[in-house]
Amino acid sequence: MKPLAKINIPAKLFAVSSLIIAIAACSPASNKDSQQPQPAQTETAKAPATESQALATFFAQSRETDLKRSPMAQSYLGIKWDYDKWGDFSEANADETRALMETRLKQASEFDVNKLADSEKLSLTIYKIDLKRKLANDEFRHHTYIMDQFSAWHTTVPSFLINIHGIENEEDAKAYISRLNKVAPLFDQVIEQLRIREKLGVMPPAWSYDQMMQAAANVVKGNPFSESPADSTILADFKQKLDASELSNAEKSGLIADANAALLTSVKPAYEKLLQELGKQRLLTPEGDGVWRLPNGSEWYQNRLNWFTTTELNAQEVHQIGLDNVDRIHEQMRGVMEQVKFDGSLQEFFLFMRNDDQFYYADSDEGRQRYMSEAKDFIDKMEAKLPEYFGLTPKARMVVKRVEAFREQSAGKAFYQSPSKDGSRPGTYYANLFDMRSMPTYQMEALAYHEGIPGHHMQRAIAQELGGIPEFQKYVTFTAYTEGWGLYSEELGKDMGFYADPYSDFGRLAMELWRACRLVVDTGLHEMQWSREKAIQYLVDNTPNPEADSVKAIERYIAMPGQATAYMIGKLKIMELRDRAQTELGDKFEYRDFHDTILKDGPVPMTVLEENVNKWILATK
Repeated sequence: MKPLAKINIPAKLFAVSSLIIAIAACSPASNKDSQQPQPAQTETAKAPATESQALATFFAQSRETDLKRSPMAQSYLGIKWDYDKWGDFSEANADETRALMETRLKQASEFDVNKLADSEKLSLTIYKIDLKRKLANDEFRHHTYIMDQFSAWHTTVPSFLINIHGIENEEDAKAYISRLNKVAPLFDQVIEQLRIREKLGVMPPAWSYDQMMQAAANVVKGNPFSESPADSTILADFKQKLDASELSNAEKSGLIADANAALLTSVKPAYEKLLQELGKQRLLTPEGDGVWRLPNGSEWYQNRLNWFTTTELNAQEVHQIGLDNVDRIHEQMRGVMEQVKFDGSLQEFFLFMRNDDQFYYADSDEGRQRYMSEAKDFIDKMEAKLPEYFGLTPKARMVVKRVEAFREQSAGKAFYQSPSKDGSRPGTYYANLFDMRSMPTYQMEALAYHEGIPGHHMQRAIAQELGGIPEFQKYVTFTAYTEGWGLYSEELGKDMGFYADPYSDFGRLAMELWRACRLVVDTGLHEMQWSREKAIQYLVDNTPNPEADSVKAIERYIAMPGQATAYMIGKLKIMELRDRAQTELGDKFEYRDFHDTILKDGPVPMTVLEENVNKWILATK
């Protein structure tokens, strides 16, 4: 059967996390004070004298073109060229992007690799792999849900303005207001994409619409949308940023009046129009939960597995890997049960860990503050020990932050946001403390290592700071590498001497078990036609996580098919490579050298990572 039409952005056309990774894959050095794109020097310089120079020019020009096409990617990197814009998300722009990728792939294939250094060959290989993967995604352009409850434009607009759009002066404030005024045309493009998918029968399940509509309604509550003692989320952010600036009171008053007008004339009607469209689609969406219910659903799901795992594994193989690792981790957990002298079955131990109050902080401001403080303490202690295990360490700062109230009910339990390239914004580990019963203390240590140090902050900040590689290579998307590293970091903490409390070590195993179960339920949902309820029950039966945790997780996997499989597949490959290196090198094995080999080239597919480690092993011998 012929796939549906095409798309230019890999995982979710309008989810900013995917958008920035895809388009910011080619991004120039930050020029925070520059308000207009500067022409690349290579565009006016003489023809490159060597193949290496020609390749560097090619990478630089494509990087600059991509960044000029994405105002939001610019803002993520701290660049203010188009600080007043969102970008173009029309079908015409998607067609233009595909044509651009096809041209670049042809141009990239014309370089003479015999005239390139090894590092340049690697960069060219990664560049071509990335283009081919994106073009393969484009064959399923309209299969990606344009809106879902997990991450889409209804929450992206406020979270982007709050977390990314800083205000240092009047020009920044006016750019903020301009973005508010452009929410209406932005949402018109979103609605256009919703309608395209509606005609094709590509819509998330009905329950997803309920959550989207609730979260969208939350954004337009409070002043100036209604008479209220509290300001709306966006207005409160705008005022707070103005208060922190050096603008005069008169300037602030005028800007607040303009922001109020933009919220009422652009943001409010845009959200009302979007809510109306979502309400209509809710009644039309097909029954069921997985992508098997969509046209060409099996082919689309295989594309998702290929994209997220960077392997050719099919759904049945991934499912079996999950089952095997669930059994392995269950057996390791029984060892912890013996250590703490628990008398009962594994499932009874799960109930104990799930329900005993000693493993949860109070559902209060004090309890939440205690969680945040102790999470930071874990990261600080880990950071002090990094030099023993890493040569490469990041310069960028990292902070721990609570997920904002307007999106905490639908957001994941924890996630990471990369720092800006210019250092003005630190990396951020977000903890979702909406439901304290979903954030047990015994998982806190592993979660901090995964999202913070040595996990995502280490990997992403180091990649961003690497010298000697093209800029695109620092931001290219290979989820199995990135999330595999995060999960590997959890176990690395054990190797480094942490998890002194056996319950905390159980938490590490519980989080690894969670990722093994993901392989089972993701393939179950999308290939084997499991229902949402069956998948939730599998997590409840096989993990110690609270039921609310399981519900939110399954709903996320439904919204983002295949993404959840990347963690365990990537981690298993990194562990396999480390075991191979330790076996072959013996006393010559050094953690620092192994980790630097993993991190020194930025994100890579699993096949390339294996080649890099094998070369390092051979060279070390």
